[in-house]
Amino acid sequence: MDKVYQQTRQVQPDAKAFHENTVARLEKIRSHLDRTPRGTRLQGKVCVITGVNSLKGIGRASAMLYAHEGARHLYLMDFTVDNLPELKATIEKQYPDTKVTTLQGDAADEPTISGVCERALKEEGRLDVFFANAGIATKDILNDITPELFMNTMRINALSCLLAVKHASKAMLHIDAAKGKPHSSGSIILTASTAGIRSGAGTVDYSASKAAVNSIAQTSAYQLQKTNIRVNSLCPGLIETGMTEFTFDYARSRGSEAKIGQLNPLGRYGVALEIAQGACFLASDDSSYVNGQNFAIDGGLSASHPVMPGRWA
Repeated sequence: MDKVYQQTRQVQPDAKAFHENTVARLEKIRSHLDRTPRGTRLQGKVCVITGVNSLKGIGRASAMLYAHEGARHLYLMDFTVDNLPELKATIEKQYPDTKVTTLQGDAADEPTISGVCERALKEEGRLDVFFANAGIATKDILNDITPELFMNTMRINALSCLLAVKHASKAMLHIDAAKGKPHSSGSIILTASTAGIRSGAGTVDYSASKAAVNSIAQTSAYQLQKTNIRVNSLCPGLIETGMTEFTFDYARSRGSEAKIGQLNPLGRYGVALEIAQGACFLASDDSSYVNGQNFAIDGGLSASHPVMPGRWA
């Protein structure tokens, strides 16, 4: 065993060089759309995305990628809307063939969610994709979690996903041959977390809410069987977004940025576009046989029980 340990230690890269390479790689990933020709994976699709206001967020990155891949109309919603005018202007400038409608709304409010789905049907005659990305993170330890805090976390993170599935699927059942949709179909994507897969990635209330999201994806897929409407969840690992900004700022203030994300086998954290790529795959016909899955995008974090770095699992 000692010989194996020595062998695995020998392949570990120099920490400083690894961090420098990681930073360079992440910058390249962030600028991916600037260097990549337009795609057609979402050509003509009508999409709703919630939770799009954060400048570093998964929702914003997904909106940009969906437009890059040819989405016809994006309905972009958030409870906070200060950055939405800029997002709309950016998309319309870079992708003038994509129509953008921005909305202020609570993703856990049933009339709001039913309303945006009905609006898509009224204006476009179809709804193809609903990406329920809105959510919050929490930081309270077990003894500080009140019933009110717990239910609020469940409401924002889990109820919002239930409402998305309920009302988006209803809209996706709508058939309009004149609009190019002769059969029911659609893709519903829910943002969960690796915290919803197993312990160790979040607080009790947050983890419970994301486990509920994963279950909603699995059970809804069977509730919607034979409709060609797919439901899947994304389970991001540690991603640099507005939600995790405190963690990153704290690490950088201490000079320990290089340690962020070291627990997964890639040895780094992720950026929003890496999750957006998963959301685009699930939204597209490339994933036409993917249904009821909890899709982890976490650098391999959820692939293993805890293991000492440098040793075999």
